[in-house]
Amino acid sequence: MTADTGAMSHGLDFEPLSMTRRDPDLNMARFYAIALQPTLFGEVSVMRFWGRIGTRGQAMLQTFPSFTVAMRQAVAVERRKRLRGYR
Repeated sequence: MTADTGAMSHGLDFEPLSMTRRDPDLNMARFYAIALQPTLFGEVSVMRFWGRIGTRGQAMLQTFPSFTVAMRQAVAVERRKRLRGYR
């Protein structure tokens, strides 16, 4: 994580994250991805993609006023998904 200062001028310090959850007994094969993207207005969007592996899945975009707030949201989402079995 980086502070707000310089985050936008030097690019975002956040690698896109991809996780999967598989359970053959439940016929479960899911993916979840999170990425941060700067907007044209100086904000930062958290992009979330999820679905069954092999499908296009779904997407959600949330925009936040700063990199710090967006990063906090991305980390919280990752933590929740890992608690649910995504690796």
